[in-house]
Amino acid sequence: MNITHLVSNYGYGAVFVLVALESLGIPLPGETALIAAGIVAGHSHQLSPWLIWGIAAAAAIIGDNIGFLIGDKGGYRLVRRYGSKVRIDQAKLKVGRYAFDRHGVKVVFFGRFVSVLRTYAAFLAGTNKMRWRRFLPANAAGGIIWSGIYTWAAYEAGDTLRRVSGRIDLVLAGVAVVVIVAIVVAVRRKTKQLEAVAEEAYPGDLEPV
Repeated sequence: MNITHLVSNYGYGAVFVLVALESLGIPLPGETALIAAGIVAGHSHQLSPWLIWGIAAAAAIIGDNIGFLIGDKGGYRLVRRYGSKVRIDQAKLKVGRYAFDRHGVKVVFFGRFVSVLRTYAAFLAGTNKMRWRRFLPANAAGGIIWSGIYTWAAYEAGDTLRRVSGRIDLVLAGVAVVVIVAIVVAVRRKTKQLEAVAEEAYPGDLEPV
């Protein structure tokens, strides 16, 4: 798939569709489309960077909210029904919910800037029953700032940003892996303690599917 060719032919529509689909959980090159659109705007002025920014921000927010809804309605139901098959019992579900209640805003906001998290953060927030009134501001802020940075950086830097964007993603992905591994190790070490804290926060059975 030649993203630059796609953006040149379909303009704002291509940016909206790719960013929105990536945000709701489909691993498509939304960020690459955003960079390509910024480059096209800077070189040929066929597109307006202001419109690219607005459309990409709207797509990110809309896509994330759909992903959140899918996680809330579908992901949670799947985990409740089949989680035991992959050793995710009710106690672990409560730990996930506790983590998103306490740190979900940071995960949603900063996840927008990391490839893998950008695709799945909203779905995970919904699956872990993060409150929508907390999710939306973090999601909107991340989407607006992310789309603004990449739109204007691509508009000003052009092909230079496209060449180094893969390296930037690799660095961010590397940092994300380190952080995730550290969190997993910490959680495993404190599993019983976290389960006790989460049980106190959410006593009894979780809501049924």
